[in-house]
Amino acid sequence: MEMKTVKIGLMGFGNIGVGTYKTLEMNRAVIAANTGIDFEIVKILEKDVDRKRDVVVPREKFTQNPDDLFLDPQIDIVIELLGGIQPATDFMQKAMNNGKHVVTANKAAVAANYDELRKTAADNQVLFRYEASVAGGIPILSALTGPLLGNDFVEVLGILNGTTNYILSQMADAGLAYEDVLKTAQEKGFAEADPTADVEGIDVANKLSILISLIFGERVAPKDIPTEGISKITKEDIEKASAEGNKIKLIGKAKKENGTLTYSVKPTMIPFSHPLAGVNNEFNAVFVKGNAVDELMFYGKGAGPLPTGSAIMGDVIEIGKAMAKNAAYDQVVAGGRK
Repeated sequence: MEMKTVKIGLMGFGNIGVGTYKTLEMNRAVIAANTGIDFEIVKILEKDVDRKRDVVVPREKFTQNPDDLFLDPQIDIVIELLGGIQPATDFMQKAMNNGKHVVTANKAAVAANYDELRKTAADNQVLFRYEASVAGGIPILSALTGPLLGNDFVEVLGILNGTTNYILSQMADAGLAYEDVLKTAQEKGFAEADPTADVEGIDVANKLSILISLIFGERVAPKDIPTEGISKITKEDIEKASAEGNKIKLIGKAKKENGTLTYSVKPTMIPFSHPLAGVNNEFNAVFVKGNAVDELMFYGKGAGPLPTGSAIMGDVIEIGKAMAKNAAYDQVVAGGRK
């Protein structure tokens, strides 16, 4: 049987872009053997061609013109890793309007423009996948839209941000103050120079918004989720919680009771006995409760170039396999989870 080739355009070549490139190069032979498809990144949209990176990429793959991806008839899939809401959203829609399938890790853009992006995909009969936008390498979204579709969900609780979980874990384990741990987290690359989006819960609100859309079929914009971060948590708060048998975790939560959906992002007391209490440092976890499956927890690395690259490539491979069967497009179901 002849090997099918799927050509990919990559937008953005920062840490996650490099991680995606490395994931594909590292596992290309295994992926081809498992799928019968050879996936190849042929064009990379990136301003800074000369930045030192730990992968070697032929110079001719780089471009500074997005149309080189959108208008190239050879490119089947565009991966968007630019971050931010714009121009990322416009670029994704332009790619779809030119018949390209789109994969993204961009939680801010997906949370802000969820309906519009899914509609653009359906209108153009292409696939739009965003597994890597929530909890990095953990395959939570595909589980919700696949094996768990037979459930009516009651609740979701998530530790959805590695930076804040690392800070809270270190404060608890080493008895350190918030400011000291934040500084170490920045030095280790777990926290950005400007950590606001992480420490004030904005990143978690984006991810919770996407989870709510998938789990409950309701659109709640991130700005409408009551959100409180961890910057006011003191060493004393953590010691007091511990004395009472609790850990403080930044939790994104949504619950449906008697037809009413409630949701929030805030530091929460989690009893030592709860599975989420054991999720430490940069690890993430999503805890869901369905009426058939009962309680499930998904646990793993919620960030980082290779875990996120793994989730991105999972989406890319799913699209490649659908293309091979000529089944590669989504229909938007009103209020549905797919």
